[in-house]
Amino acid sequence: MTVLNDLAATISARKNADPDSSWTARLLAKGPEKCAEKFGEEAVEAIIEAVKGDRDALASEAADVLFHLLVMLESRDVPLDDVLAELKRRQGTSGIAEKAARPAK
Repeated sequence: MTVLNDLAATISARKNADPDSSWTARLLAKGPEKCAEKFGEEAVEAIIEAVKGDRDALASEAADVLFHLLVMLESRDVPLDDVLAELKRRQGTSGIAEKAARPAK
């Protein structure tokens, strides 16, 4: 099991915890929209650090992005394994070919 799997399991376990005892439970209790908003905030902070070129700060912000992505997925009952299965399905396929094969939106 990877650290991301472990983290996803911890987030899932905290979904029904007391929001006063857990940041994760508090965020999940606010609903998927708030979870998505927080993920977006963290993504912007990672982008800023990438542009600035601060490797340590980028690594820290990237960890925040991954954590909040997992929280957002949990808020919509999308397991990490579903995301990993999608990545595996795409593995070995050109990004250009994969994108072209997607259904039109």
